[in-house]
Amino acid sequence: MREARETGLTTLRRLYDDNLYDFATPQPSYWEASAPPAAFASPPLQRDESCDVAIIGGGYTGLSAAYHLARDHGADVRVLEAGHIGWGASGRNGGFCCVGGTGLQPRGMIRRFGLDAARAWYRSQVQAVELVRDLARDEDIDVEAFGAAEVEIAHSPRAFARLESDHRAMTELLGLDAELLTRYEVSERIHDSAQQHGALISRPALGLHPLRFCRGLALAASLRGARLHSDSEVLDWSRSADGGHRLRTAGGTLRAAKVLFATNGFMPEHLRAEFHGRTLPVVSAIVVTRPLSDDERLDAGWHTEHPAINSRYLLNYFRLLPDNRFLFGARGHTRGTRDGERATYRKIIDTFRKIWPGWADVEIEYRWHGLICMTASLRPAIGRLTDDPFTFFGFGYHGNGVNTATWAGKQLADWIGHGAAPDDLPRLAREMPRRYPVPALRRAYLRTGLVLANWLDGL
Repeated sequence: MREARETGLTTLRRLYDDNLYDFATPQPSYWEASAPPAAFASPPLQRDESCDVAIIGGGYTGLSAAYHLARDHGADVRVLEAGHIGWGASGRNGGFCCVGGTGLQPRGMIRRFGLDAARAWYRSQVQAVELVRDLARDEDIDVEAFGAAEVEIAHSPRAFARLESDHRAMTELLGLDAELLTRYEVSERIHDSAQQHGALISRPALGLHPLRFCRGLALAASLRGARLHSDSEVLDWSRSADGGHRLRTAGGTLRAAKVLFATNGFMPEHLRAEFHGRTLPVVSAIVVTRPLSDDERLDAGWHTEHPAINSRYLLNYFRLLPDNRFLFGARGHTRGTRDGERATYRKIIDTFRKIWPGWADVEIEYRWHGLICMTASLRPAIGRLTDDPFTFFGFGYHGNGVNTATWAGKQLADWIGHGAAPDDLPRLAREMPRRYPVPALRRAYLRTGLVLANWLDGL
């Protein structure tokens, strides 16, 4: 792990091995192989320039903010991305667009924040899914939408009892569209397996091609006047006497009145001490099969286009793709090394073949990984610094960033554009999350959590 010293505080530049931060190399993902080429210009920053708003991070948060700032507020906005646009989690996730965005289950959120706050949050999540749909339609982005709900499959009778409780909370208290299925109903409609004991279906949701959406959002932002800069990692961030900001890259310097920090799980914490230790990046890995025949798919008991997860603490997520390939993902290792990668893929593929033994001989054609972003507060952070009202941030989507990050970008654009937080931004998301105790030990906390999760999954 590299370290950098800032204002007397030793801050981590990167939590994992440098291998995870190779900005010049695209991940060998199915999305990279199947997306059309980028139709927008994103040259590196090559000289000293200025703008109204500088955005660090070219993922969903940053691109949505750039799009809405340029379209709705006429702002001169620049996006600085360390890799290519969509290099991070926005271009390599599982493509799940569904209600979530926190590390809390419905009843846990109600207990912690109260019913009104929980309702406000879930209302915003429904709006977030619809925002993605609206953007794809209005900007003519072919996201390869597939499915119309999310399915959570109980991996044990104990887990199904928890889904029953969640269903009551979602429908009776939160007003959400949810349906509880018995084991028999799941076998008929969703997934026929010995490893399922019922399921919870929630709407709205869809599966999509994440890189197509990311590039489409980038094109829409650039057409509205936002300027994008790939291969422009911010190396230094300083403030001027007049309160402005100076962002230095290898090619030039960008001066801006306001800055939005939108790097999520790939956050360079050394740039600002205020962000040190606020996040826990978690490795998530994905494999994708060759195209399945209709007979192979049905013989293995898969009957739905809906994206699905299971109820394990060590979450598995999976979905059929429009070309009949099958995607399967899971939380990964805690090192970021090549050896860790190989071990993770072996484990994921082994789990996949145990759930679907009928696909034991189906070839895996793609495998890749990335970082999701969690916080100690188990909720996203969408706001601005208290001691610097011209620095904004959006991160911590807990593996549910397709819609949450896109929505957060719009909220932040309206906040920056109007000078005040939007009325419909839930208060539970406005606070900076607390620091992890002894931030340098975060990977140790994660390893302990993985052991505990494995034990709980076995109950």
